[in-house]
Amino acid sequence: MSELNGKVAVVTGAARGIGAGIARRLADDGARVVVADLSEDAAAATAAEIVAAGGEATGFGSDVSDEASVASTVERIAAEWGGIDILVNNAGIIMDNLLFKMSVADWDAVMGVHLRGSFLWSRAAQTFMVERKWGRIVNLSSTSAYGSRGQANYAAAKAGIQGFTKTLAIELGPFGVNVNAIAPGFIATEMTRASATRMGMEWDDYVALYLPQIPARRVGEPADIANVVSFLVGEDSSYVTGQIIDVAGGPVH
Repeated sequence: MSELNGKVAVVTGAARGIGAGIARRLADDGARVVVADLSEDAAAATAAEIVAAGGEATGFGSDVSDEASVASTVERIAAEWGGIDILVNNAGIIMDNLLFKMSVADWDAVMGVHLRGSFLWSRAAQTFMVERKWGRIVNLSSTSAYGSRGQANYAAAKAGIQGFTKTLAIELGPFGVNVNAIAPGFIATEMTRASATRMGMEWDDYVALYLPQIPARRVGEPADIANVVSFLVGEDSSYVTGQIIDVAGGPVH
């Protein structure tokens, strides 16, 4: 477990699912956590749960794809907590469809949240990190980046995250800022359950469909991702940067 000693960690899309799991773990590690989500009420509710468990957290509403919204949220963080030491770009949406059925709006929405959002938040956060000569950015990619039927937009966005991550590692490394990405496999979240619903399947049947493809023979939980984030933002990983780490219960490509 890393000891983050009051460092300010921002986790986007953190009101639920993987993001909430990451926020809780970083609070357990000693970070002061900003739970950022499109819904400020939902973000505040998750932050309140962290506080009730003994951590330090606050919830802010932020549209990661909107430059003005991100700038406003960063200003609030700087005013209230003094800046950003750790950024986890987790916010994501899915608008799955086969290519010939996919609308431009669905393509743009997914690109906006995943790629534009990661760009806007990273650009803002690095200002504090470069000045302090220390920082950690963790981007959430996906094993879908290696190709996933019906997810041309999502797969392209998550593949883009990987190139974005490696480039930031090169640019920010000289300033003591490490940048890595995690590519989750099958993780049990509300988003995954929604995928099962869209396919007209019961959750248990959906899991049974994918389980034989996972060498570990279990689906992942948000805590599995949070554990790796905890390592990547701590001092024990100070020589690890520009890496894409699959967290999928086995090799995927």
